[in-house]
Amino acid sequence: MSHLPSLALLEFDSIAAGIVAADAMVKRAPVDRLIAGSVQPGRWLVVVTGMVAPVEEAVKAANETAGSNLRGQITLPDIDPRVFEAMTGARDETPIPAFGIIETRTAPAAIAAADAGVKGADVRLLEVRLSDGLGGKGLVFFSGEVADVEAAVELGTGVLGPGELVEARVIAQLHADLAENLLQATRFRVLIA
Repeated sequence: MSHLPSLALLEFDSIAAGIVAADAMVKRAPVDRLIAGSVQPGRWLVVVTGMVAPVEEAVKAANETAGSNLRGQITLPDIDPRVFEAMTGARDETPIPAFGIIETRTAPAAIAAADAGVKGADVRLLEVRLSDGLGGKGLVFFSGEVADVEAAVELGTGVLGPGELVEARVIAQLHADLAENLLQATRFRVLIA
């Protein structure tokens, strides 16, 4: 995927309200792609992509429909394609020199942080995790040279609003054993021999 003109992500605290809003969104505007589903803890995420005007119109429909059930949202008119790839499960498994972490309170905040970080610094986006298994939080992992990772974390946290940041850290040289684990997956799992 070389270019996404626009992406909007909306997070609802009611699954029913989220489904109704998603329906209103796609009925109102011809978006290119709709991704919707439940995430923990009992929330509904909706992602739409497409040309800027239809995506913005779809978001208006959601805002008119959702009322107080809309927990958070972000619309990015020119999202970096690496963010979309990472949020849909793609992983960069390149060895990790320095490691940056941004932990947010919501999924939309994580998308904003990831997009700002990769657009403004020479880093790799290792992973973007949204809500599931995180109690509704978002995680963004960057890797690269120390100065670049520090810049990405600073840029990513700089776009967050009050109360959206949980924690942000940079590890200058991640231990090889932990790096190997993080490159495989970040969800805790028990391996049974």
